[in-house]
Amino acid sequence: MNAVQIRSAERALSIGTWLIVAGAMLYSILTVTPLAAAHTPHRWEWTAPILPLVVDAAVVIVVRLDAVLARLGGHGGRWPIVLRWMTGCMTLALNVADSALQKDLVGVAVHAVAPLLLIVTAETGLAYRRAIAAAVTALEERQQAQREAREQAAAERRETAVRLAREEREHAALLAREQREHEARLIREQAEREERARREERERAEARERAEREARERAEREREQQQLERERAEREEAERRERERQQRIERERREQAERQARAERERAALLAAGPAAEKLPEEQARATVQAAFEAGLSVRSAAELCGWSVGWVSTRYQALRDAGHPAAAATDRALEEVGA
Repeated sequence: MNAVQIRSAERALSIGTWLIVAGAMLYSILTVTPLAAAHTPHRWEWTAPILPLVVDAAVVIVVRLDAVLARLGGHGGRWPIVLRWMTGCMTLALNVADSALQKDLVGVAVHAVAPLLLIVTAETGLAYRRAIAAAVTALEERQQAQREAREQAAAERRETAVRLAREEREHAALLAREQREHEARLIREQAEREERARREERERAEARERAEREARERAEREREQQQLERERAEREEAERRERERQQRIERERREQAERQARAERERAALLAAGPAAEKLPEEQARATVQAAFEAGLSVRSAAELCGWSVGWVSTRYQALRDAGHPAAAATDRALEEVGA
């Protein structure tokens, strides 16, 4: 049975109970009012319906409050029971009193139906309501238990989801941390490789520069050495050439001196021969004219020595003078003296 069925049964019980109560109250008012009016002074006959209304109002209060207490699962104690049975007995007595006074058993039985039905309905409705309240309580407890179980399961699922999410976050954080450490390690290794490569490149560049500097220094030293050797060779060559020149000059001087000495001897020999008796051969005449020219003799004296004419000798003198012979100046002076 679910909550809808329980509410439907409770609604049917309430409707039926209130229909019975309303019918019993109406029947009781119609039955008890003539009895009350017959036993009430004439001037107060209008108060006859009050008694059944008061009794039936008590019945309504009992039924209503029992329903509320049953729904709430409470218990009113002894006085609600006393009131319920007292109102039931009063309603029964008032409804059967007229027939009982007339000794009409059938009327007693007929008029007892409504009060008895009201009493039994009140007790039965109370029992039903208590049972329904117990069922509702059990259903609510079961639903509460199910709800708590669902909530606990949901809480466990949430806790599991939170734990899984936390573990996933921790795992993701661990992976991210490992990834960052791996990337940092890769970056650090890359930086170390680059630094090592730069250091090696720098060392190679320094070694290359050092080698180039050493090569330049070595080449500079070799150039300086070659320069020194070349200068020494040039100096030695200059000294050699100077020595050779000095030797050549000395040799030329000696040769010139020897030639001059030989020429002097030849000239002296030619000049010492004296005037020629006849014309000398042309080669010998030329040598005699040159010797006379070098000795600074006059043209006439040379002509006498070679036996040739003065014109021919003068021509030879002019030829020697044109050739730039060293004795040209002396010959010119000699010719000036002859002309004078």
